[in-house]
Amino acid sequence: MTDARSDIERPLIAHLLELRLRLLRGSIGLLVVLAGLLPFANKLYGYLAQPLLAKLPKGGQLIATQVASPFFAPMKLAFFVALLVSMPWLLYQAWAFVAPGLYKREKRLALPLLSSALLLFYAGCAFAYYLVLPMVFGFLARVTPAGVAMMTDITSYLDFVLVLFLAFGLAFELPVALVILALLGWVTPEQLREGRGYAIVGIFIVAAVLTPPDVVSQLMLAIPMCLLYEAGIIAAKFVTPRKQADGASA
Repeated sequence: MTDARSDIERPLIAHLLELRLRLLRGSIGLLVVLAGLLPFANKLYGYLAQPLLAKLPKGGQLIATQVASPFFAPMKLAFFVALLVSMPWLLYQAWAFVAPGLYKREKRLALPLLSSALLLFYAGCAFAYYLVLPMVFGFLARVTPAGVAMMTDITSYLDFVLVLFLAFGLAFELPVALVILALLGWVTPEQLREGRGYAIVGIFIVAAVLTPPDVVSQLMLAIPMCLLYEAGIIAAKFVTPRKQADGASA
């Protein structure tokens, strides 16, 4: 009985040691990137603030309403950027941990999905920065009442932008989510097409919840999500027959 229990405990301990190693490597990679970005934290914040500063009247600027905000806001941004930059390394560590337990077909499907998810998240953040933020701040600058100076706190601005980045980054994962659902057999491309109307309503509700309370950012999130929903249907159409064929051959 003791030998059998030891045989069970050995693989468990080996898995825990491997998990600790992967977490340690991922953390070290993240800290190395963060250490490299910290000297440029203020420059990163200045770059992030450009979409707002470009829409403010001449001489407009951000303000700091708390004593430590000029220090903590750039540090928080540097950590977020370090997390984005090191994400491929972190995902690789997660992949190296789970890959030995996957079948060859699962590995063949997981790698493209992980790569697509990462690229789509980056694309969502870039879309938010280069298209959404200038439009949102341009709209807010135009509707600001006369006699009101638009002076935003640097911490509030950072939180606002990071929420948009996360919202758009996660929203751009919609095609990957639909492909996974199709691979699991939970939905079919035909069901996705038939439920398009309900999906559009749900997309606008999600956009209203995830984005700030202005029409511009909501539309800028909802419209790409509708297009990505169509892209997800097309992608699901390609993977579903392959899945069925694999099942038939098995």
